[in-house]
Amino acid sequence: MDKLLIRGGRPLHGEIRISGAKNSALPILAATLLADEPVTIRNLPHLDDITTMVALLRSMGVELVVDEKLGVEVNANTINEFTAPYELVKVMRASILVLGPMLAHFGRARVSFPGGCAIGARPVDLHLRGLEAMGAKIDVDEGYINAEVKGRLKGAHFFMDTVTVGGTENLLMAATLAEGRTVLENAAREPEIVDLANCLIAMGAKIQGHGTATIVIDGVERLHGCEYTVMPDRIEAGTYLVAAAATRGQVRLKDVSPQTLDAVLAKLEEAGATIRTGDDWIELDMAGQRPRGVNIRTAPYPAFPTDMQAQFTALNAVAAGSSHIIETVFENRLIQAQELNRMGARITVEGNSAFIEGVEQLRGAPVIASDLRASACLVIAGLAAQGETLVDRIYHIDRGYECIEEKLQSLGADIRRVSG
Repeated sequence: MDKLLIRGGRPLHGEIRISGAKNSALPILAATLLADEPVTIRNLPHLDDITTMVALLRSMGVELVVDEKLGVEVNANTINEFTAPYELVKVMRASILVLGPMLAHFGRARVSFPGGCAIGARPVDLHLRGLEAMGAKIDVDEGYINAEVKGRLKGAHFFMDTVTVGGTENLLMAATLAEGRTVLENAAREPEIVDLANCLIAMGAKIQGHGTATIVIDGVERLHGCEYTVMPDRIEAGTYLVAAAATRGQVRLKDVSPQTLDAVLAKLEEAGATIRTGDDWIELDMAGQRPRGVNIRTAPYPAFPTDMQAQFTALNAVAAGSSHIIETVFENRLIQAQELNRMGARITVEGNSAFIEGVEQLRGAPVIASDLRASACLVIAGLAAQGETLVDRIYHIDRGYECIEEKLQSLGADIRRVSG
């Protein structure tokens, strides 16, 4: 099993390109199931989760072709199997996103209950209730969701009592081919949902209100092919910015969307970073100074993202002063604190809160990653620590960060992948 060996203590300096957003690419790949013509998707990141989604589509007979510009052309017309099997779904939660498109376009779907990171309960009941409100018949049998509809789904007014990104995406996709109007209330507002909606609109969907809490979809009879470029990954961008801040360095990110990172950039400035932005770039400079501790409270977009909480936990561990982090989205997402304490951090966890007393220097140590963002947290801690840090179970990080060691090496980090 691969590990990352990091010799820390070096400030990060330099420029890197940000990859396409995993959390946009996955639902957009699922959305290609709605079209009756080939769809070409560009700027897909090279990640294990993307490979899994491609394998899932291929397992159902969907034809995928990589073109000379590294775009992936997806032709859903070749589908011949309507089951998303446990073997693929268990490794990636986003596999549930094929449920709505398959049901809306082909009238049936059989999807295993999803897996993914062990960061807490993420039930799919809102996905199912929303589809039932649109006229689907759903039953659960031996770990599989069986869904079918006679004719087209019907537009519905559906209120989600909990903000859910995956639920919003699944119901948004299903509603594009439903008969009549669908209104999704208390919808998630993340930029990745806006990206998905823009892709669906390019395919001929009629959608209003994406990016707000109320999305209105007027169903159409068919969606056609298109060419679409996935947005930059705001969480990858935020991770490299935090890594530079924790190591007292300076970085420039290109091919990025600064407007999707307002909450993160505000906290980095509060931590002492000088931030400059342009249309598609961000610069961060710590001027060699130690960051200051910042208080964080996670919440759905546009508030501070839960996917950046772990990285800021690492930053606060080496920052001046005390700080307090409150995780409101997932109950197990402070799990990385124990591993940071093995490196000399002073973190006390009480329920969904972490109280951090910053230390001048962490010490390198062997640590184990428990999920995707905790992996990034431990890499950041290793970069800021004195001595060697060995991060185990990095298959988590390969799900969400494209070429992480190569990008960090280009910024001057001493990091390499080792087998063991």
